[in-house]
Amino acid sequence: MAGETKGVERPLSPHLQIYRWQVPMLTSILTRVTGNALIVTSVLVIWWLGAAATGEEYFNTVNGIMTSFIGDIVMTLSVLGVWYHFLAGLRHLYYDAGKGLDIPTAEKLGWACLIGSVVLTILTVIIV
Repeated sequence: MAGETKGVERPLSPHLQIYRWQVPMLTSILTRVTGNALIVTSVLVIWWLGAAATGEEYFNTVNGIMTSFIGDIVMTLSVLGVWYHFLAGLRHLYYDAGKGLDIPTAEKLGWACLIGSVVLTILTVIIV
């Protein structure tokens, strides 16, 4: 037929079932997840501080929620998110300097962020 063009054969993106997870990919996703989770943490802390400024009865209600078992888990995970996001930020500063971009170094830096954030969270929970 006149005017008809043949479509270009292009490969489809690999499906998750056949794609191998890599540390740099995981750490990139976790950086975005922790960044968004820290927004939620900020809202909770502002709610808690606002309750303290509102009055004793309201503060006691909010403080009871924040210091409950679930509140403790949320705040501990928030500390983990802060440490991870901080270390990932340092890693990106290193990347921005044009260093550590080869695969073995990127994987080592990724593991350093993951393990370092867990260790720093445990130290923070013990000290605080």
